[in-house]
Amino acid sequence: MSSEPISLAQALASFTDHWSPRIVTTVNDYDVRVAKVEGEHLWHVHDHTDEFFLVLDGELHIALRETDGERTVVLPRGAVFTVPRGTEHKPYAPVPTEILVLEPSGTSTVGDRHDEVPDHVDATTGHALA
Repeated sequence: MSSEPISLAQALASFTDHWSPRIVTTVNDYDVRVAKVEGEHLWHVHDHTDEFFLVLDGELHIALRETDGERTVVLPRGAVFTVPRGTEHKPYAPVPTEILVLEPSGTSTVGDRHDEVPDHVDATTGHALA
């Protein structure tokens, strides 16, 4: 953990990969991750943790499969949303988008249960900033 302020703009400028989050800091037992995203992720579930999203730039859609059916939430720049634990979801970015995600350290980007992981999605617990 850095003892100096971290510029999110600089952190995001340090990599180009989509769907491949970088850990910018930790808060207690949680990673604060930033990612560049575009196109589709995959349907997945985090059985034991909620997943917090903040859209820094662009627009993120999150499809949700809930007990009463499917719906999609749309998050414009500056919006936040928490996907409750156990909820199957699939993020999608129609335009290049930058997000901040907060989840327990060691949480996989593809959850505990998921569809086949496409080549453009990095199945990771987050990468350190370069």
